[in-house]
Amino acid sequence: MACKGSGVQIPSAPLMNTDNESQPSLASGWSVADIPDQTGKRYLITGGTSGLGLESAKALVSRGAHVTITARSESKAISAMKFSGAQDCIALDLADLSSVHAAAKLVTSIYDVVFLNAGIMAVPYGKTKDGFEMQLGTNHLGHFAFAGLIQKYIGQRLVLTSSLASYLGNFGDQTRLEIKNRCLGIGSYSPWIAYGDSKLANLLFVHELERRRITRGDGFIPMVAHPGWARTNLFSHSRKSQPVAIAMDLVSGALAQSAANGALPLLCAATLPGINHTGFIGPDSAFGMKGSPKFTHGKALAYDQELASDLWQVSEELTGVTWENSAHA
Repeated sequence: MACKGSGVQIPSAPLMNTDNESQPSLASGWSVADIPDQTGKRYLITGGTSGLGLESAKALVSRGAHVTITARSESKAISAMKFSGAQDCIALDLADLSSVHAAAKLVTSIYDVVFLNAGIMAVPYGKTKDGFEMQLGTNHLGHFAFAGLIQKYIGQRLVLTSSLASYLGNFGDQTRLEIKNRCLGIGSYSPWIAYGDSKLANLLFVHELERRRITRGDGFIPMVAHPGWARTNLFSHSRKSQPVAIAMDLVSGALAQSAANGALPLLCAATLPGINHTGFIGPDSAFGMKGSPKFTHGKALAYDQELASDLWQVSEELTGVTWENSAHA
């Protein structure tokens, strides 16, 4: 089975609502069994061939959903679809804007929920095909462009996968020039700071999306979740050259939770009934590293409206995707 596409300044508004008291009740010990019947629901998951994306696809299919995954290679897609039961796949390389545009053109009907989940972590310095620093280019800019291009096909929620590593992110002096320089890989480079910047960018992206939704008065609800410390293949991208990643990979088998448990906050953000504004969901134990889903908060910088707006404008400039006019015909 082949993947589709194989071979190929707004008005001010309130800050993102971070009031967890107004969120729906979330039972302790929430699990896949708590996901309501998903028969007739359609999901699109980037990075659905392994880790959190694969486990999310499997869980949603088990509850009756129709799931489409994205993949960089057809062989991985075929294997993932057999494991998870996902029904469709789309070829997508987030590190190549031409692939992003090609994939977006294949999205022609509404998905109830879109997961922006694919990512890389703490890789050595490198650049995407379009000249972006690899981690910000993949984890943020590629997703920013893809979601902008398919925005009219996002029905109810958009769920981004962030990380506790967002606490490492800072965007330097937080000027627009520094944001752009980091996105372009200009200046000193630290694999973990760059990863932190990309995960902070996910939170800032959701913040700005919510502000724009409030301004419009309608639209899909942007959500963000983090898996805590989960056993996925992210370390495989960095362990050859990063001693810290090697050490973390070695101990993760004993200390980290499974990818299936790490996917629970994402699944909760996507399916919990009654959500009517943005929220952030992560594990409830071990300082957020494992456990059942709960509503949580990011670092203070993640809610900086000026930084979020500046990142948005830089992202539009670099990707050439302007959200208000970008949904394809």
